[in-house]
Amino acid sequence: MVDRGASALSLPDDWPAHPDPILALNRMGSFDWDLDTGLMSMDAQAHEAFDVSPDEYDGRPETLAVRVPPGEARRLDALVAQAIKDGSENYGAYFRIRCRDGELRWTHTQGYIRRDDSGRPRRIVGIVRDATSELDEFAAHRQQAFLDEARREQTNVVQLTTAALAHARTVQDVIDVLKDTHGLVHLGAASLVMGLVEAGRIRLIAEGPAGSFVPGTQVTRIDEPYPMSEVVRTLSPRFIESPAEFAADYPILWPHLTDLHITSAAYLPLIVQASPIGAMGLLYNDRRGFTPEERNILVALGSSIAQSLQRAMFYEEEKDIAQGLQQAMLPRTIPSLPGADVAVRYRAGSAGGVLGRDIGGDWYDLIPLPGGRVGAVIGDVQGHDTHAAAVMGQLRIVLRAYAAEGHTPATVMARASVFLHELDTDRFATCLYAEADLSTGVVQVVRAGHIDLLVRAADGSCRRVAVAGGLPLGLSAEFGSLEYPVATVELDPGDTLLLTTDGLVEQPGADLDDGMLALAAFVAAGPDDVRALADRLIEVAEERGGDDDVALLLLRRRPLDTPRSGGRLQQHVAPGDAEALTQARHMIRAAVRAWGARERADEIELVADELITNALMHTEGAAIVTLRVLNGADRRLRVDVEDSSSALPRRREAGVQGVSGRGLLLVDLLTDVWGVEARGGGKCVWCEFVVAPRP
Repeated sequence: MVDRGASALSLPDDWPAHPDPILALNRMGSFDWDLDTGLMSMDAQAHEAFDVSPDEYDGRPETLAVRVPPGEARRLDALVAQAIKDGSENYGAYFRIRCRDGELRWTHTQGYIRRDDSGRPRRIVGIVRDATSELDEFAAHRQQAFLDEARREQTNVVQLTTAALAHARTVQDVIDVLKDTHGLVHLGAASLVMGLVEAGRIRLIAEGPAGSFVPGTQVTRIDEPYPMSEVVRTLSPRFIESPAEFAADYPILWPHLTDLHITSAAYLPLIVQASPIGAMGLLYNDRRGFTPEERNILVALGSSIAQSLQRAMFYEEEKDIAQGLQQAMLPRTIPSLPGADVAVRYRAGSAGGVLGRDIGGDWYDLIPLPGGRVGAVIGDVQGHDTHAAAVMGQLRIVLRAYAAEGHTPATVMARASVFLHELDTDRFATCLYAEADLSTGVVQVVRAGHIDLLVRAADGSCRRVAVAGGLPLGLSAEFGSLEYPVATVELDPGDTLLLTTDGLVEQPGADLDDGMLALAAFVAAGPDDVRALADRLIEVAEERGGDDDVALLLLRRRPLDTPRSGGRLQQHVAPGDAEALTQARHMIRAAVRAWGARERADEIELVADELITNALMHTEGAAIVTLRVLNGADRRLRVDVEDSSSALPRRREAGVQGVSGRGLLLVDLLTDVWGVEARGGGKCVWCEFVVAPRP
């Protein structure tokens, strides 16, 4: 070791002629080396430093070769020669001497080179001292510093890994952290294996790097002679410090690891609440053995990994239960409709890893109805938890039941609201119900606090259909407002209805109307096939993320190859509701055109309007008008108008100036046949028109 520069001896000109007492006090010996004669005198302390007696030293430096090993002597001579050659004033060096008892001991020397006026070196004076304790202390300090640094690095590994594991939601996330992010690189391991305890066996869930899988270890028994099995049995870590130890203790496993050049390994039990949930192995190819500090660090790391792994397992189990409940509440299958192409999709929201919240109240349903009609439902129960899903399931069932009973869309929605209000829950729900006759394309829509539907035309354009809606289900009954206006939409062949929940539209900080415009533009640019379009929409929802669910129902009307029998439409008209009367007329006009009865359209519309008006004027309740197609010996279109009065209609003679009394005469004149039927507490006035088959 060389000590030059600031630490080297620099003797002043007034260096005392007899420095021995000063040096002795500092346990240093002095020497004076005459370069002209080659003789070097030393004091008693210097003799002691070299472990030679005065009678053993003859003044020649070569005599000290008995104490200075050849390698050290050559290094010291080269150092002095270089200092003389390059004009240095001083030098310093650590070197070893071999004492008379054979022990090697560190010694330190410092020399000052005196030159004459021409710069020629003439004399070297200096000191020499025993440096063993100094270097031992220095070595101990360096060793402690090395251990402290290693401990800091290992603690940092645990902190980094624990921090990364805090964001792991699934078991695969835990594996990815250990293998790719902060694991093998920071731990210095060449390979990692991990297994979970399942029914008395260990199932391997991670192995790396690629190609390190050992055949037959995918599933192993806990009593088999493998290190992971051993640590699970004993609940104690197993540190393997050499290839020989590995081969001796695990002869079945070792032959499969020879190509990985494993030199040591650490197998850790993954323990939670005193029970093993799995085991992990770290295999190294650049180290032998583990210090106590390294073992403690790895055990602490194993505890952190076990906690993260159990948290991930709980999350996955909870998510499986939630998704199973969600799927059980949604329709198992969607019926095939001869007149339409249908696609449904559901995407669960992400609640940031909160257990039990990857489930919501969004739902869809498709309900086959008599007369070739179909009911399409989209809805969203408030909340993201199992309770919301349970309420959703019940609400979906009653909506289906009310629709299947033949109630009008407005009645279906009102009854569903009453049901939810009477249910023992504080939740409300938004809903949109569309009842479509696929043979005519007439769609009746009611909305309860839900976002509007979209219609994509056959030419690719897409528009938002504004529907005057009522309060959300549950709230409308609570506030005594059960009125749900019915809107009528005509769906031409090739047109597509799009019903969705707000999770596909709403974004934080964005306006809902802007979201609807953006959705309409996206749908317009999307594929024609409803399944492909549904997939694209769900992909957008996945890319956007968010904690809200998305339910989606697409229904595209196809042209029918043959006329449909049993076509049926129904409209509820309340007293004083001019809008409902207008919608009923619109429905009749659209149905007549769609069913191929254009030549009698005016007659049918006029008679139906007369019957509806009579029901509203001469009874105290609402009227329900129904249109349907009857196929028999001839093709007929039938109009039924029901009311709650049992009083039968009667003909009256209209005066010359009378404005009433001609209704039944008009009905009798324009229809092919008509009549009256008793219906419980009310009646039904019906009429039929023979219409030509659709071309």
